[in-house]
Amino acid sequence: MAFNGTWKVERNENYDKFMEQMGINVMKRKLAEHDNLKVIIEQTGDKFHIKESSTFRNKDIDFTLGVQFDYALADGTEVSGAWEMDGDVLKGKFTRKDNSKVLTTTRALVGGELVQSYNYDGVDAKRIFKKA
Repeated sequence: MAFNGTWKVERNENYDKFMEQMGINVMKRKLAEHDNLKVIIEQTGDKFHIKESSTFRNKDIDFTLGVQFDYALADGTEVSGAWEMDGDVLKGKFTRKDNSKVLTTTRALVGGELVQSYNYDGVDAKRIFKKA
């Protein structure tokens, strides 16, 4: 339950290049870099409830570890996949519905920060969150 809490994005690493690789246009990329994303994570056993709120949208996501589900990214890209817990790291593997390419993501606590890492088609990025 270490992920539980409210997290606010503080900084990004290589996020613009990652979004470009995902096919997101330049205008949406510029806006997304300053989306003021806030994530509220509530874990109960192997079930997660996540509330995302940003300047673009508010979304509730419910999932169970190891169970596949469908999800739409902020730009509307539809994916399907699942999250797994690997030690203290939450690992997600999602397949895009439009081109079958795989997006992997991890969430880990590093030095009191929540670090969300992404990989898509050879491009890595990170978003780092501070507890709000």
